Amino acid sequence: MSMLDARLSVTAAERNPEPLPPSPEWQRALLSGPDPAMKITEEYAQHVMRDAYFWAWPLINMYNRRLAFSQMKEMRYVGALPQVPLNRLAMLTDYIAPDQRHTACPNQDVVYGVGPLALDLSPVVIQVPDFGDRFWVYQIVDLRTDSFANIGKMYGSTPGFYLLVERDWKGKVPKGITQVFRSSTNSGIAGPRAFMDDTSEDRKAIQPVLRQMMMYPLDEFDGTMKSTDWSTLPKLPDPSASGGETRWVVPERAIDQIEPALADAPPLPGEEARYAQVLAVIEASKRDPKLKARLIEAAVDCERRLVDPLLQFRNYGEPLPNHWSTISNGAAFGTDYFTRTAVARSNILVNESIQAKYFYQDLGADGGRLNGANRYTVTFDKGQTPPVNGFWSLTLYDSDHFFVPNEINRYSLGTKNKTLKAAPDGSLTLRVQPDPPPERENWLPAPKGADFSLFLRAYWPKTATLDGTWTPPAVRKMG
Repeated sequence: MSMLDARLSVTAAERNPEPLPPSPEWQRALLSGPDPAMKITEEYAQHVMRDAYFWAWPLINMYNRRLAFSQMKEMRYVGALPQVPLNRLAMLTDYIAPDQRHTACPNQDVVYGVGPLALDLSPVVIQVPDFGDRFWVYQIVDLRTDSFANIGKMYGSTPGFYLLVERDWKGKVPKGITQVFRSSTNSGIAGPRAFMDDTSEDRKAIQPVLRQMMMYPLDEFDGTMKSTDWSTLPKLPDPSASGGETRWVVPERAIDQIEPALADAPPLPGEEARYAQVLAVIEASKRDPKLKARLIEAAVDCERRLVDPLLQFRNYGEPLPNHWSTISNGAAFGTDYFTRTAVARSNILVNESIQAKYFYQDLGADGGRLNGANRYTVTFDKGQTPPVNGFWSLTLYDSDHFFVPNEINRYSLGTKNKTLKAAPDGSLTLRVQPDPPPERENWLPAPKGADFSLFLRAYWPKTATLDGTWTPPAVRKMG
């Protein structure tokens, strides 16, 4: 090859690198989503709706909770739970009542509060009292059920005032605010929890703290610690206190709710095309009643075939020994659509892992479905109860994931129970059965002849609980 040929060859390679880089302006020539003028088939539209209904299910759930709270004009209790206006918070004064059906998988280790967030209306102030040595955490999640604020004992949070704002808020932070947390969505839930021993002494001791657990709009902030006696709120009966969880997502209505829900939750990086696709299909259905009917069919089908089976813990999660399962990205789901929807269907509003680690069980050690026709034992070897800095508990739920009525009104066992009896070798055996054993201190009542699930909580878990070094013991059927 001559020198001239070599120079020409190098020049050509430099001018035409492989692969060719795109033109700097290439994106401007592309559509940002589906062509709105394009005719689409019903089958394609149904495919899009099934997919969108599944991944948007938790967002629709939270959207409808906000709508329900938006009707509240005053603080009150309806049945077991507080109902409050947007951007307000109310606390219970004891463990949650066993007959509530608004949210599955509650626990009776903490005193709960609830506060619906509407940050597009106003920033809100979270008021944190002095808890002393008591375990506490304010769970705060956005429309996606992802946590966006770290306020709790595990974070070393101090008494004072914390501010929650929406993504574009540019207001002035007043003096006296300890920290500001910004949400990527306007809507969400604040769910504070304060641990309480199952004793009359601690029920009395916790009341002053509960009265100072508050949330209110920023324009009411004056730098002073406010107080409310929650026991004085009006109390109304709850007509829905039976059956399964309140239906926060109704597939027949979802097509009209996806659009406003997505408007509240801008797409995460990489979700833009997914949003554009479903919104284009919904827009097309507004002009075609027949197409809208097909989309409703797709949503109903997705609910039945994909979402409903996720009520059962055994159908999702990270498998562990002895048929236990867990999740490791609670309240930090990102684009893990399957886990987000599975958790929302079975036990929505979980804490992020540093706050609480959850272990789920539908099956005994033999692989059989847990059922009250049998008796079971759960034995923790000496020194092998769940490693926590906070507390642990084992809760029993019925097939709908609510408490099972029983003669001693006991729904869980754990740190709060001061009468648990260890064996001479230091091990601790909990007895899960419908009939009382000779010693009732370690008895967790089960429903007679009915399926049930076990749920182990480890609040403020230690490293061994988080990294899988420790896992729950087998649930063994007695002979």
